Amino acid sequence: MTIQTLVSGVQLNIKTVAETMNLQTDTIVINQTDSNGYDEYEYKGHKICCYDFAERGVGLSRNNALMRATSDIILFSDEDIVYVDGYADAVIGAYRDHPDADMILLNVKASEGRETYHIDSPSRVHRWNCGRYPTYSFSCRRESIQSNNITFNLLFGGGARYQNGEDSLFIDECLRKGLKVYALPIDIGREVARPSTWFKGYNERFFHDRGVLYQYLYGNLAVIMALRFLNKRMKGMFDEMSFSQAFKTMKKGMREAKK
Repeated sequence: MTIQTLVSGVQLNIKTVAETMNLQTDTIVINQTDSNGYDEYEYKGHKICCYDFAERGVGLSRNNALMRATSDIILFSDEDIVYVDGYADAVIGAYRDHPDADMILLNVKASEGRETYHIDSPSRVHRWNCGRYPTYSFSCRRESIQSNNITFNLLFGGGARYQNGEDSLFIDECLRKGLKVYALPIDIGREVARPSTWFKGYNERFFHDRGVLYQYLYGNLAVIMALRFLNKRMKGMFDEMSFSQAFKTMKKGMREAKK
């Protein structure tokens, strides 16, 4: 069973990315920069293929990596992830233990203040609980993804029209097409702290774009899921907008999505 790591980044130093991330697999790096180009090198016996593209958009970046992937298992990643030793064997072992799995979500420790999830015990992932996992937790059987024509939505994520949500929509599409998704408490790495490329606070754009996302994800249940989200009352959520203003803004986003 072979494995590749698919890295998305912006203005990377491609010559140091393998060492910085502690990469231990063959890797495809998609570097969003100001020119087009290609380079490759070997790092500890693994082939690091680096593509420079003069374009922006994390969904587009991940799709560019996905269409070039060739290994049995693919692991999506970002430039600010540092992997633990042995992560490749751990991921392959997870698929050997779960031969029916098309996709397995794994633990990557988020930097302080950015924690959105932690997998404490093995579980199946369903449409109603798929919205909290970041893309860097994703591993997939490549054939399952490509044969079902599953890609990242280009309307969502850093550099796109709507700020985030491409990760949730990707899992949702996998589930809609009948793929089996598991979440397993296997630690494979950590996120290095850095300023968010999209989150600028719980402001009008945040709630609007979240409303658009919820309409795409939940359809007729979008309003209920919005209320559920707002009732979490996370730290700082209503510093700029009240509960009612945030809810109205989310509903405005839902109406836009329906168009």
